[in-house]
Amino acid sequence: MLAVTESTSVIHDATLRFKVLTAAAMAARALTDTERPPDERLRTLMEAHGRVQAARGPADPVTFSDFRDRLASGLETLLPADVDAEEMQGVRLITAEGTFDDDLLDLQDEQRLVMKSLAKASRGRAPLVGEWLDDDMDQERAYMALKKSMDQGRYVAGRRAYIEHPAGDEKTLRKLGLSSAAAGFYAPISHTAIYDRWWFGCPICRWPMKIMMKSVRGRKTGHVRCFHAPHAGRGATYHFKIPKPGAAPTLQPTGSPPIRPSGNASVLFTDTSKGVPAACLAEGHKALIRGVWRWTTIPGRVEVDLFNALSVRGLNPVMWPDLDAYDLEVTIGTGASRTVFRIDVKDYTSPLLLAQKIQADGGDAGGANWLVVPDYRDNSLPLLRTVCEPYGLHVATAGQIGQTICTAAGVTW
Repeated sequence: MLAVTESTSVIHDATLRFKVLTAAAMAARALTDTERPPDERLRTLMEAHGRVQAARGPADPVTFSDFRDRLASGLETLLPADVDAEEMQGVRLITAEGTFDDDLLDLQDEQRLVMKSLAKASRGRAPLVGEWLDDDMDQERAYMALKKSMDQGRYVAGRRAYIEHPAGDEKTLRKLGLSSAAAGFYAPISHTAIYDRWWFGCPICRWPMKIMMKSVRGRKTGHVRCFHAPHAGRGATYHFKIPKPGAAPTLQPTGSPPIRPSGNASVLFTDTSKGVPAACLAEGHKALIRGVWRWTTIPGRVEVDLFNALSVRGLNPVMWPDLDAYDLEVTIGTGASRTVFRIDVKDYTSPLLLAQKIQADGGDAGGANWLVVPDYRDNSLPLLRTVCEPYGLHVATAGQIGQTICTAAGVTW
């Protein structure tokens, strides 16, 4: 259901979906984290059960035992009967390997972004449900820190630093020239990305990858993959044998190397088969906190790669004009033949939520005339084009917009 109206019921249902997802994710993490004390895991499960009960209401109860069973099913089974599942339909919290699915964190963020747009669109006529609007999301606070100087050059340099240096040794990070507020979004490497004392950066986004240990027939092996599923699907997936005590693990690619796409998508493709990430010591290193990585570094890789590709073709793109009104601006021609491409890059896990946000915003909130998604999100194009057409907003993949701009300029993409 894509219709977004300025009504209490729309915000109410969106908020209930968010509440149920948040509680269920908390429970699924506790259920799958075998390293946490059993009593602590049980307390978390009971708290999450209570939150889901509150969302469902007294007329639609679910027992604790049934709640636990439903955590392994689709998320829609936890929603109140009168609330449409929408983006939660068929989404599972726990993977086939019995681990928590980190993509659920993306879905939570996307739900909040949609709710903020719905609340703004209601102009106070629909009451807000819950306290989820009270706190700014990490990426919003990071953007405010970057914009504080109100200097375009410093903003661009700071945002590129987040994109090109999402992790690194503290000495290198200090040389990025970030303000103390902007630098505060770097934190010690998460324990979920460390084996012994080592971590590995994704070959595509360079953020620390997730490390999991698996045991088959009594033999342990390490498994490493990027936290961003599309990057893992493009080759950022590895395994390693347990090394001698104190020694660094050596990664081996898991599965066949990714196939380079044909056509316009080939230009921005990152080939992950040309070597494996080296082990880095966790001590003395930091990485961006998850929210800033997910919503700045991840789409930013597409923004920077597109900027670089257009720049080497002599097209003079501008990054984040007017302190991030949108992501890229490219002007082709002059006078009556002048065409301006104002590009906003979005990388949503749920195309349905992105569509709902566009509708709530009445198009692009910053004035872009092109919505661009990564090449690996090409399956979202039919839905997004249908939703964006009434607002005069064109939709393309990164490869397609690169091709379109270059064709207009008379150069080869």
